[in-house]
Amino acid sequence: MAHNELLQKTTSFFKVLGDPTRLSILLLLEEQELAVGEIAERLELEQSTVSHQLKNLKTARLVKSRREGQHILYSQLDDHVYQIVKQAILHAQED
Repeated sequence: MAHNELLQKTTSFFKVLGDPTRLSILLLLEEQELAVGEIAERLELEQSTVSHQLKNLKTARLVKSRREGQHILYSQLDDHVYQIVKQAILHAQED
C-alpha cells in the first residue's frame, strides 16, 4: 500500500470515530451484540439514526452483523479498534 493511500485510510478511520453517535454505538457494542432497536433504546436515539450510523460503521469495517431470525445483530469487528478508543478516552480524561 502506498504511503498516501495509507494516510487516507487512517484519516478516514479517525473521521468515522470522530462522531459522538458512532462512538457511542461502538462503545455499546464492545461487550455484546445488539439489534438496532436495542441500540436505539439504550442510547435514546431514533432507529433510523442508529441504522444510518451502523451502515457507516459497517462500511468502515468497524462493526459486523449477522441475522438471527427476523433481527440483524451487530457486534464489534476488531478488538484493536477498542484499544485505540480506550486510549483516546484515557487521553481525554487527563488534566
